[in-house]
Amino acid sequence: MSNTKIIKSALISVYYKDNLEPIIKKLHALNVKLYSTGGTLSFIEKLNIPVTAVDSVTSYPEIFGGRVKTLHPAIFGGILNRRDNESDKKEKAQHNIPDIDLVIVDLYPFEETVAAKAAEQDTIEKIDIGGISLIRAAAKNFNDVVIVSSRNDYSELLNLLETKNGASDIVDRKHFAAKAFATSSHYDTAIFNYFNQTENITQFKQSIQKGQTLRYGENPHQKGVFYGDLEAMFTKLHGKELSYNNLLDVDAAVNLIADFTEPTFAILKHNNACGVASRSTIHQAYVDALAGDPVSAFGGILIANKTIDLATATEVNKLFCEVVIAPAYHDEALALLKSKVNRIILIQNKVELGKTSFRNLLNGVIEQDKDLVTETETDLKPATTKTPTASEIKDLLFANKLVKHTKSNTIVFAKNGQLLASGTGQTSRVDALKQAIVKAQSFGFDLNGAVMASDAFFPFPDCVEIAHKVGITAVIQPGGSIKDKESIEYCNANGVSMVMTGVRHFKH
Repeated sequence: MSNTKIIKSALISVYYKDNLEPIIKKLHALNVKLYSTGGTLSFIEKLNIPVTAVDSVTSYPEIFGGRVKTLHPAIFGGILNRRDNESDKKEKAQHNIPDIDLVIVDLYPFEETVAAKAAEQDTIEKIDIGGISLIRAAAKNFNDVVIVSSRNDYSELLNLLETKNGASDIVDRKHFAAKAFATSSHYDTAIFNYFNQTENITQFKQSIQKGQTLRYGENPHQKGVFYGDLEAMFTKLHGKELSYNNLLDVDAAVNLIADFTEPTFAILKHNNACGVASRSTIHQAYVDALAGDPVSAFGGILIANKTIDLATATEVNKLFCEVVIAPAYHDEALALLKSKVNRIILIQNKVELGKTSFRNLLNGVIEQDKDLVTETETDLKPATTKTPTASEIKDLLFANKLVKHTKSNTIVFAKNGQLLASGTGQTSRVDALKQAIVKAQSFGFDLNGAVMASDAFFPFPDCVEIAHKVGITAVIQPGGSIKDKESIEYCNANGVSMVMTGVRHFKH
């Protein structure tokens, strides 16, 4: 059964009036009786369309500065009464309650007020009471009532009114009800998370309204959806849609580049950096980043923290890469990069990212603070008799930033602001070290005078011994092993400097 209902009356009370006028005019053309409050009432009156004030139905004025307007049995009874229930019909007649067949309500801009860092009292006043109650009531009674809970749904409502001449069937009403409950749950989640900034109640509540269906997930047989606002994060200039795997790499790239202020270029593959360099120009940074591992760079994600010019674009254009990200591009550079049809070109916008991360596992979700620690020279604690030189300190800090963004177990070699090689995602720290040595040597890098960074402590002195024998002269590691003394003693005996940070950077 279609259970078709004709809309004969509507309650309209909204904060945002954008695109509302065509709906009001269409409802009027369909002879729908309109009820309204406050600013929306005035808006309708200015259109010279008949409208009834809610307080004339309730015989009760708006009170407490508008905090209480629609919270009345005459309004909620008009929404919640079951049209086919004989008892409801009698009570409705007894109390002279009018039917309300359509409810158009939005909510006070709570999230926008929080984002604007408003004073607490101003934020609290943006917690909607009447609106959220109307939404829930109308959605609950979807068998008889159409609920529109967001201005984003106005076009859909207008299309319904025009194509069905003011009628709706049960599928229409249930669809709008589902959207309404999505609106209300999202709103309540935002309020809870605002209060929970100080209360630390251990409940996991997150809600993201925007979703983008991906071509597929990690593999073609898996479905994938991205929930978030990519348009806020990036301005897309060219190329195909980002895939699931692209998004993972882009996330890793964005987090890595955020740790650098000097002109830096990074190339990532499977969430790990395969080439990174910091130089005086972004062009040289790219050239030296690519030299770190030109094989792995094929099909990678490229990110720069400065404007990409034509010279840089000319070099980039020689490489097959999936995505290029930068804060800006020179016109001629952009034109050249667009010559590859599928290459995705993004401008990274200045967006404040969240400070927590989530991962689903087992039958739940694990939440943690993001690793936002980035060591500076003052955080380095000399552990050996020999201390690193100024240039070594610079390289140690550079390498330590890379270790932080590389899968554990990891070892990173760096020299002169360039990633020489890394060992990534190994089950043994010695294996990670050996992998880094082989990679560095395969691309012709001289490790003499290079530095080594480790994401966690050395449980044995074997790593520093192996590194020293290939030319490493300085080491940075968090420390904390019961056998730290053995590694320190080896370094002291062999003229290697070591500093400790006290901070582990595991990344699984």
